[in-house]
Amino acid sequence: MPVDHIRYDILAQEALRGVVRTILADAAKNGRPGEHHFYISFNTRSEGVRLSPRMLGQYPEEMTVVLQHQFWDLTVSDDAFEVGLSFGGIPERLVIPFAAIKGFFDPSVQFGLQFEEMIEAAQDQDDGAASNQQHGVPRPPAEHKPRSSSALAAVPTPANPEASSKPDNDSPTGGGEVVRLDRFRKK
Repeated sequence: MPVDHIRYDILAQEALRGVVRTILADAAKNGRPGEHHFYISFNTRSEGVRLSPRMLGQYPEEMTVVLQHQFWDLTVSDDAFEVGLSFGGIPERLVIPFAAIKGFFDPSVQFGLQFEEMIEAAQDQDDGAASNQQHGVPRPPAEHKPRSSSALAAVPTPANPEASSKPDNDSPTGGGEVVRLDRFRKK
């Protein structure tokens, strides 16, 4: 089998992270359009993530933030976004690199994206070079266990539940489309 020297899987993830960047940049500039709001899950230990020690203690591996009602000073750069949120009545400033994002979900339109970490994908490229030459396909990182596509169809539990002043009756009822990069890989 031919070897994927181009690494379409990594390019596709970078492009989809660009979608998230564009959405957040537009929200920073113009506000959230309509009823759109965003659940963003990320690895709290990824390089470049900045959280207070208190938040890191509460969320040592993964955290989901909700950008809906109570957030401020959203700024977006090429590599990361920064946002102010309140956790237990204490304001916090978070810096989240796009490479740290594990999931993005907009429950208002049932749209979600799920990502492998870019560090894992790059490490996978290095670690799997010999395997890829034999089999011609990229392999997911060893610790990565694929989730069913319904994993993001349900609204994730927000790290800041008081951020939403609406009752939970607008939670999705399933059927949302989640794009998984594994769908496009050769088996």
